[in-house]
Order: sequence, then C-alpha cells, then structure tokens
Amino acid sequence: MVDGKRRVVITGMGAVSPLGNDVASSWGAAVEGRSGIDLVTRFDTSQFESRIAGEVKGFNPEDYIPAKEIRRMDRFIHYAIAVCKQAAFQANMDINEENANDIGVLIGSGIGGIETLTESVLTIFQKGPNKVSPFTIPMILTDLAAGQVSIQMGMKGPNYAVVSACSSSAHAIGEAVEIIKRGQAKAMFAGGSEATVSQVGLATFGAMRALSNRNDEPQKASRPFDKLRDGFVLAEGAAALLLEDLDYARARGATILGEVVGYGSSADASHVTAPAEGGEGAARAMTQALQNAGLRPEDIQYINAHGTGTPLNEKYETMSIKRAFGDHAYKLMVSSTKSMTGHMLGATGAIEAIFCLKAIERGMIPPTINQEVPDPDCDLDNVPNVARKADVRYAMSNSMGFGGHNAVLILARFE
Repeated sequence: MVDGKRRVVITGMGAVSPLGNDVASSWGAAVEGRSGIDLVTRFDTSQFESRIAGEVKGFNPEDYIPAKEIRRMDRFIHYAIAVCKQAAFQANMDINEENANDIGVLIGSGIGGIETLTESVLTIFQKGPNKVSPFTIPMILTDLAAGQVSIQMGMKGPNYAVVSACSSSAHAIGEAVEIIKRGQAKAMFAGGSEATVSQVGLATFGAMRALSNRNDEPQKASRPFDKLRDGFVLAEGAAALLLEDLDYARARGATILGEVVGYGSSADASHVTAPAEGGEGAARAMTQALQNAGLRPEDIQYINAHGTGTPLNEKYETMSIKRAFGDHAYKLMVSSTKSMTGHMLGATGAIEAIFCLKAIERGMIPPTINQEVPDPDCDLDNVPNVARKADVRYAMSNSMGFGGHNAVLILARFE
C-alpha cells in the first residue's frame, strides 16, 4: 500500500483488434503506423454510403472456446473470452477452487450482441417466431460477455457489465481498480468487447452522419486531428487487462507490467452525441484522474486521445486538454491510435490503455497517421505519421462516449 491505499498493478493483457489477434501484433502494427481499415468483407455494402470498417481478420474462436459452445455465443462474447484467456496466460494465472472467489470480471460493451439480434429479427419475419434460437437472449445481453468469461474460466468474484458507449471499457477498468482497492476482490479481468461491424451497425451509425465515407482510400479514412477528417471508421474487437492487488501479485510471483494509478469519470450533461462546448466535461475527468493519482499535470508525458476523426471531437478534446493541463498541454505528446484501429466503440478504452502501457514499457509513442493538412484547432503535438522514441513514466488514456460519458485512466511504470 502507498499512503494507506492498495496499489493495483497489471500482470496480463489480451487483445483482438483490426491490427492483429493478440497484443504483440496489434502493438507492432500500431508502432509501424499500419492501418487496419479496409473495405468491408463480411457482407454486401453496395447500398451503403460508408463501405469501410476495421474488421477483425483471421480470428478462430476454436482457439479459445469448445466448438459446441461457439454457436451459442455472439462474436462479441468470443472476442471477450479470447482476450481474457490471453491475459490469464501471460500472467500465469491459474484459477482454481482456492482463488476463484477472489477473482472477478468486468467487461464493457456499448451495444452487445447486435449481430445476433439482427439475425433473430430477420428469422421472425422470414420464418416465424418459433424458429428463433433459444440461445438468442444469452447471446445478445451485454452482461453475458462477463458472464461467459466467468463460466469458461471459473472466476466467482464480482461479475457484471459496464455500459457507457465508447467509454465502456475504460469505465470497466477504472471500476475494477476500485473493487480491488476496497478489498472486494484480489484480482479482476477488466476490459471491453464489441462486434458491431454488421449491416445494422454500419447502417445506423451511417444514418447519424457519424462515419467517414472515404471509400476509395480506406487506409486514409480515419484521420484524427487532420483538417480533412470526415467522421470515424466503425471497428470491432476486444481488449482486457488482468489487474491485481500488488501484495497478491507479489505473493504469487507474478511479473508486473505496470500500474493503474489514476481514474476519473464525469458527465457532460450536454448533448446525446456532441461533446460539451469547449471540452469542459472531459477536462474535469482528466483533472479528477490526476488528483486521484496524486499527480501534477507536469508529470504526464503522453496522452492517448479519444481522437475519433469527427470534426467536433478533436476540436473540443484539444480544448479539454488545454483546460486540464494549462501550458503543459503544449509539452505533451497526444496521439490517436484510432487512426489505425478505427473506433472499436466499447472496446476502445481497453485497447488504448494497453497501447499506453506498451508506450511506457517500450519507450515508443504510437503515431497519429494520416496527418496531411494541419488543423489550427488541433495545435498540440499529435505525433504525426511516425512513431517517436520517448521516455514515458505516466500516460493518460481518454475515452468519451455518446451520452456525455467521460472516463480517464492514468497508467504508470511500476516502481
């Protein structure tokens, strides 16, 4: 404990993303500045305005789930199980009768099993209600990602879903940290999962005019902070951290990868989809995270921005960083890895927390690619196009969801 508080460390990570189906390949692609965005292959998009997405490619659920169980789960559940098993493997975490009650799961998702819901609605109208699968409800419920992870892996501690749109997995990690700090669990798997690259997902986000329509240049479509940005790129995948009480991790001989030292959460109370004017709400969450960590603004070297590629988000997020950091904002490195992954919605906070942790570990800042035309409203150091070597001790990860939900995490080098 530090100052009487439990310390929460990270001992395992897992990722399934448009950049790769594990942490190593996802991080490697991000540092190289490679885009995971391309034309959609899963269904016919000829009638869609936006025909691009960050699809998960080459993922085989049989690597993680018994074959007979796979068809009883939506893809977002497949991804959640995979990343938690990856994290457990890295951490050498054996779950058994002795420790099961002390280990929990929080998995966030913005939408849950939308693909299964779509198929079920079509079945009702095409074949009749009696042809709907009895597994439909367990496949679409958002909480069943966490539920199935616990069933497949045997954890019996706190277990539920966190739903706050694009902030879901950041909130899940922050709340899991608080569960450990108050002694309710010794370890928590926390993150998010999303599988919204579907006909309904692409059509409904497109109807909001939220998506990029740069179909002729998919790899250049996600361009946060660039003046020519025209919307975000829908993406999918999952990511999770294994968080542990420091004393518990040490007692079992775990390798410690880093530490979560700060968490902030706020509401804009302003608009369903647009950020609060001037980034006021996000700035409060950043300041709260700094206070929670006992840090000064000058202690942060890198921010992984929410940076979706929409006109208002980057303008107001830049303002919010200036509000929270003052003059130090111009000394920060601020990049958006969504330029490469696309927007993984409820999974995005977790994958970006992992990128922060890797930046600390490897001393390398992932770039914001597709920086071609500078935007005077986005005048911070956005690490354009090429990764940068840097010594990072503290990194901040920003997540902002539809509905005005803001979640901020601060990750640190373990000392």
